[in-house]
Amino acid sequence: MDRSADIAIVGGGIVGLAHAYMALRKGYKVVLFEREQFAVGASVRNFGLVWPIGQQPGVGLDRALRARQHWHEVAAQAGFWIKSNGSLHLAYHEDEWSVLQEFMELYKDTGYQCRLLNASEVVDKSPVVRKDNLYGGLWSETEGTVYAREAIRRIPLWLQEKYGLILRFGHVVTEVDVPHIKTARESWRAEKVLICSGADFETLYPAIYDQHPLSKCKLQMMKAVTDKPVSIGPTLCAGLTLRHYAAFGKCPSLKKLDARYDQQSEEFKKHGIHVLLAQNEAGELIIGDSHHYSKTVEPFDSEHVNDVIINYLNSFTNLGNLKITERWHGIYPKLQGNISLVVEPEPNVTIINGLGGAGMSLSFGLAEEIIERL
Repeated sequence: MDRSADIAIVGGGIVGLAHAYMALRKGYKVVLFEREQFAVGASVRNFGLVWPIGQQPGVGLDRALRARQHWHEVAAQAGFWIKSNGSLHLAYHEDEWSVLQEFMELYKDTGYQCRLLNASEVVDKSPVVRKDNLYGGLWSETEGTVYAREAIRRIPLWLQEKYGLILRFGHVVTEVDVPHIKTARESWRAEKVLICSGADFETLYPAIYDQHPLSKCKLQMMKAVTDKPVSIGPTLCAGLTLRHYAAFGKCPSLKKLDARYDQQSEEFKKHGIHVLLAQNEAGELIIGDSHHYSKTVEPFDSEHVNDVIINYLNSFTNLGNLKITERWHGIYPKLQGNISLVVEPEPNVTIINGLGGAGMSLSFGLAEEIIERL
């Protein structure tokens, strides 16, 4: 067997898959190594959201909007579900409504495709939104949803079928010395190596990761069903989300909102909680999440944190009786001060990491830029 390629990619999550896709389209021969038999990390433990509204204007928003286009192209060809359902940020307090108005004024001439809705227009978009004390909401049309577990399983097989991607699942890359790459089972040759190993900072180039402000973020999530089938319409969130995403950081009223939530409960900030409600093709609800940062993640999940999440969800939705069918946590790499880490530890080796909780939203856009420079 010819164990050689133009490009070797380490990591079978969305970052690695996006770079494989972009490289294969340009005609490169690509081998992809994934330590597990299939991807089980952050790329399958998330909401499945393509979320441009969370990115600041400029590089982040541009990458997310380009990634959105690629998601639709890939889904259509690979044959997995994607829905352009948009998003709704709901406002139940005067400060939340002020933040949304300020956001619209600050960014009226940027790439966001959104508008303010009054309370009745919000309810027309989503029948599960609570009407009591509802001021209105920010409707954005750019957000989409995939079922991450399905998409991340399907993409590598499709890349293999259509472009000849060489898949090496169950192969841990233990050494890189370009052009030589070693796993526990095989030796390969590649002209260029892309390290897309997510929250694994220890296996390859640990000293490089130590030089950057990286940590791991653990987030708790749940899947649920309702007594009767329901369509939530857009992905839903409310006031807590406004202080989570940097896109809202320049809104003057955010300080007042932040102080009110701190006074309401210290639990929100202590556990990094903001709440999104997404829905997959089967109608199941994906609920989360919390954020705990550390170099080593505690394996134990807190049911108290899940309760705080559900209680806040109930403050802006009316879903009836929820039955939680799954609980899990994800772990993603978080880089302070930037939206991605792209560094070359040695010639022809590139580390791509630190996309935080925006891997699904940014990876295709970032990969397009990196492969173009190779």
